[in-house]
Amino acid sequence: MIAIAGRRITWSGLVPWLALAALAVTWGRELPALLAAVVALLLCGAVLAAVHHAEVVAHRVGEPFGSLVLAVAVTVIEVALIVSMMISGSGAKAATLARDTVFAAVMITTTGIVGSSLLVAALRRRTAVFNAEGTGGALATVATLATLSLVLPTFTTSSPQHEFSPSQLGFAAVASVVLYGLFVLTQTVRHRDYFLPVDRSSGGVIDEDGHADRPSARAAYTSLAFLLVALVGVVGLAKVESPTIESAVARMDLPQAVVGVVIALLVLLPETIAAVRAASRDRPQISLNLAFGSAMASIGPTIPVIAVASIWLSGPLKLGLEPVHMVLLAITVAVSTLTVVPGRATLLQAGLHLVVFAAFLFLAVKP
Repeated sequence: MIAIAGRRITWSGLVPWLALAALAVTWGRELPALLAAVVALLLCGAVLAAVHHAEVVAHRVGEPFGSLVLAVAVTVIEVALIVSMMISGSGAKAATLARDTVFAAVMITTTGIVGSSLLVAALRRRTAVFNAEGTGGALATVATLATLSLVLPTFTTSSPQHEFSPSQLGFAAVASVVLYGLFVLTQTVRHRDYFLPVDRSSGGVIDEDGHADRPSARAAYTSLAFLLVALVGVVGLAKVESPTIESAVARMDLPQAVVGVVIALLVLLPETIAAVRAASRDRPQISLNLAFGSAMASIGPTIPVIAVASIWLSGPLKLGLEPVHMVLLAITVAVSTLTVVPGRATLLQAGLHLVVFAAFLFLAVKP
């Protein structure tokens, strides 16, 4: 903690601005090794700051609204990152960038974040208890969005393989907006209790608002401002680091899709840390809200924006998944369904999700 002009400045308030300053200095520049390392450290610091401020805001607004804060904030900026990289890219790299990044985000959230959260919760209390009704609805929305946007383009015949025709892309965009809007309405208004933490002894929901003093409105607004600054720093510095990552990928002769996976891992770090911390407090429902909410938010806002951007973007837009990716998606949906239906999970379910996640990472490197 630092004192300036009589005011105390914490690390969580300082780091986002340092990350933003580094972004302004390094934007559009080729980074030497030492500067790239400094940027990476600031990126990690911005991630931790984003998690801290997101938790403050989440505590103020309560669940399930709190789980939406970090998911939507990260995703909105992630969409901007995808579009900007598509504009600056060319050829096959730009054509598959949206698909690779969105699919990586879906797999990271539904297998990596879910698996890690269930592992922590199961190690702490032997079983992770959550609401199957709300989580099941979230999973169904993710599966539908992923199938409509990423699987169907592989099989449609109006355009070349893996591509939507303009009308098909428009339909996918409208369907994505409608489904995401319906889910948010269900989660925050009509069936809010389905997404609240569950008491393992009574089976009833736990209203977090009544168990601890909430931050003041001023503190929440301050944290919201710092959260947005930190997220801009996270996504911006991730893009600044992307040429270094691309060079490393090229030197190691890895597939280009690995770049999208690494960027998605960096951008989703705030949600990962927040979800694992919630699981460590015996709140796996919050972890699953974050994971599945982030998965559908990675698709829902992205497809409409890509549809609009495709009007002026030149070159093809390949959204259809390759066969190996469709198999991984099918396994993920099947395993997630069997995890969600009982409303409780053990180390076995956690292991299943993590093994599928490991398979995704391995096959991204060795397709």
